[in-house]
Amino acid sequence: MSSEHELHIDSLVLHAPGDGDQRFGDVVVPIHLTTTFRQDAPGHPPVYDYSRGGNPTRQVLEDHIALLEGGVAGYAFGSGMAAITAVLSLFEPGDEILVPNNIYGGTYRVLERYFKRYGLGYAFVDVSSPTAVAAAFSPATKALLFETPTNPLLSIADIAALSAVAHAHGALVIVDNTFLTPYLQRPLALGADIVVHSATKYLGGHSDVLAGLVVTGDRDLAQRIHFIQYSTGGVLPPFDSYLLQRGIKTLGLRVERQSASAATLAPWLAVHKGVEQVFYPGLAGHPGSEVHTRQASGGGGLIAFTLEKGLDIRAFLKALRLITLAESLGAVESLICHPATMTHASIPAPLR
Repeated sequence: MSSEHELHIDSLVLHAPGDGDQRFGDVVVPIHLTTTFRQDAPGHPPVYDYSRGGNPTRQVLEDHIALLEGGVAGYAFGSGMAAITAVLSLFEPGDEILVPNNIYGGTYRVLERYFKRYGLGYAFVDVSSPTAVAAAFSPATKALLFETPTNPLLSIADIAALSAVAHAHGALVIVDNTFLTPYLQRPLALGADIVVHSATKYLGGHSDVLAGLVVTGDRDLAQRIHFIQYSTGGVLPPFDSYLLQRGIKTLGLRVERQSASAATLAPWLAVHKGVEQVFYPGLAGHPGSEVHTRQASGGGGLIAFTLEKGLDIRAFLKALRLITLAESLGAVESLICHPATMTHASIPAPLR
């Protein structure tokens, strides 16, 4: 049998490292609800001592996402924003982070209203242009954080090119891989240092678990992230870890079907008389589609579009029958969101 690193992604999503139970033969990981573990002698726990520092159910999930992303370690948090917050906690007062000029609203909010109070700065940059990113670096810049495709306009960033630029300036590269997951895109293999996920979305896939994941390919960074996770305590509980692990097992089937549906719907919308513009990486003519095709293996299951001017957005949303108005994405339901008044409402109006 091939080694785990030679297995196809469809096999990797099904077979987590350490999945099941060796004592009783469970084929799925048991849910270890315990908060503490018996020790044979003071200060000498066998493997675990307290669930904030480590839990067997969470460990299977963390090892699994590390395997899927090709990293050395993974860490599970209580939400995607908890994962982002942990990563941003790596930096010091006076440091600066470069972020996309169409950044996710939650990431903007935590930078502007939380980390800014403690001296961590940020600057907007067009991540679709490596040249613009290179020009934006200053001596204070310590990291480049971006999504590709971005949220919500699905613009594309060249992970390999931006990683080369950032590393030339001694900065870290942090990629939010929520929209494509490791099933379609693996940023660490393209040069990124850290990958983050809102695992609430495609990885969980059923709108029933809130979770965030962080993966790194660097052992020093892994130790630092683990310390932040352990000391701040925003860990994912055992039952949620089990739910997320269960969701990952069907990731391949869901993403394939969702991507196929989006690839069918996007060109239909593009010629619809009520639609002004469609944004979808798998659509011919989408800006950055050549880069996207090179670094990802599919267009994903998310489509953005604008209605023709003069159409009533509220009337349009109320007329939908199979699609639910709600914030989120990536689960088995079809959802629709109006970012300007929902997910990105915290971004100042001129920037919106």
